[in-house]
Amino acid sequence: MNETPQLDDLQLFCQVVRHRSFAATARAMGVSKALVSKRIGLLEQAIKERLFHRTTRQVGLTAQGEVVHQWALRILEDVRLMGEAVSQEKSQADGLIRICSSSGFGRSKLAAALSALALQQPQLEIQLELLDRAVDLVEEGFQLDIRVGSVREGNVITRRIAANRRILCAAPSYVAAHGMPASVAELARHQCILIRERDQDYGRWTLHGPQGEQVVRVGGRLASNNGEIARQWALDSHGIILRSAWDVADDVQQGRLLHILPTQYQPADVWAVYPERSSASAKVRVCVAFLQQWFATRLAG
Repeated sequence: MNETPQLDDLQLFCQVVRHRSFAATARAMGVSKALVSKRIGLLEQAIKERLFHRTTRQVGLTAQGEVVHQWALRILEDVRLMGEAVSQEKSQADGLIRICSSSGFGRSKLAAALSALALQQPQLEIQLELLDRAVDLVEEGFQLDIRVGSVREGNVITRRIAANRRILCAAPSYVAAHGMPASVAELARHQCILIRERDQDYGRWTLHGPQGEQVVRVGGRLASNNGEIARQWALDSHGIILRSAWDVADDVQQGRLLHILPTQYQPADVWAVYPERSSASAKVRVCVAFLQQWFATRLAG
């Protein structure tokens, strides 16, 4: 290698890997496809290796490209952390923080909290992306993931933002027509409205109660990745839902929904999840502390 790759080119390279297409990368970054192709070509010249297998529709990494990608992620992360370390002791955060969360929680709860955070921290630039899938924080460039439910992966730091549990509910008219389940096992014989959650297997409900942990396979005619849609379907008597207590508290209190098997619940605390290497970031620390305080008085049910 006779030339040192430019940081901007390494960043562009990582975006191409993420989008698997020069054209998609160009659209995402607001530049021309020709510029993306040119900069990747210059990077390949500097490294003296071919980084991508190119086809008419997408690109894939070569073996050398895989190695460069791993190093590029580390280099870019180190550069970012270097800048943040300088301001580590600041009580007021500044710069860009990229946050991801699920679409339901992001819209209904997190958006308002981040709006308040932006008012308190005017030097902080916040980008929120809502994703109902697993996320690779480092590879996708997120500093923080606000997640409802269990955290399964390693090499991350977790801080609990708020306590939460999911409970079983159904409309009185559904129970009148189909009966009240007397046990977790009986849920398998009912119409259950499935919600595609990031933290659990689809159609598999794990519940906790006096008998410990119980797992049941459930199904039904209606399913969605949006909790509010599922809640409305439950109100329309289509079946039983497993939903965060705070989202159905008013419905239960007003009698629009009945609490099914009230001794059973699913733990679903809200967590701040971030890479180990981001632990020194002032932006992450300030954001997590703010969210813990914000939700302490706003997530009840």
